[in-house]
Amino acid sequence: MTVERLLRIKGREVVTIRPDAPLADVAHKLSEGKFGALIVSEDGRTIQGIISERDLVRTIAEQGASALDQKVADVMTREVVTCSVKDKSDHVMAVMSHRRFRHLPVVENGVLCGVISMTDLMRHRLDEVEVEANHMRDMIAGR
Repeated sequence: MTVERLLRIKGREVVTIRPDAPLADVAHKLSEGKFGALIVSEDGRTIQGIISERDLVRTIAEQGASALDQKVADVMTREVVTCSVKDKSDHVMAVMSHRRFRHLPVVENGVLCGVISMTDLMRHRLDEVEVEANHMRDMIAGR
């Protein structure tokens, strides 16, 4: 399955945050949504960075509650690995597993168009395994 097909299933919604926003805004957005990372972007189309729950927790653990006043740009990961809508899901999963990412922005023609999470990939793989198991049961039962 391609990333494009996965995005058709899960949707292309991307939650972004501006680089000049305080980390407190990151905490609020993450707590309100069903995602674990935000794409840092001023225009919602270009990627300037990514900030995850891990980044937030690590910064608060190191600096205390005052870290919530820091700007996203001070904490975000600037060198963001992305994938294409044409990439295969197994390749994306291998990259994410090897690099220990849980979220990977999707770019099409240089423009941010979605985010794939490890959970998205695992759901897809579990669905595939279930279909395969059902086919095998049917074969064994002679159906």
